[in-house]
Amino acid sequence: MATTPRRPANPKDAAEALFKPVKKAAAPAVERPALPNTKELVSLKIDSDVLAHFQSDGPGWQERINDTLRAAMKSST
Repeated sequence: MATTPRRPANPKDAAEALFKPVKKAAAPAVERPALPNTKELVSLKIDSDVLAHFQSDGPGWQERINDTLRAAMKSST
């Protein structure tokens, strides 16, 4: 009863085995419908002076940023 080795003996075969294309295709991303009045956690890069401006009034700075963005969104339509 002959068994095949778990690892290729030839270094070239070992390297090629590492870089084989993936056979299993990734599932397509499912876009979920947005629920009204829900908050979503995001990562956002903004300038430090802009952040300092919104944080200078104390707690609630995220809501102030959200309100400013909502006003900009409404004024552009």
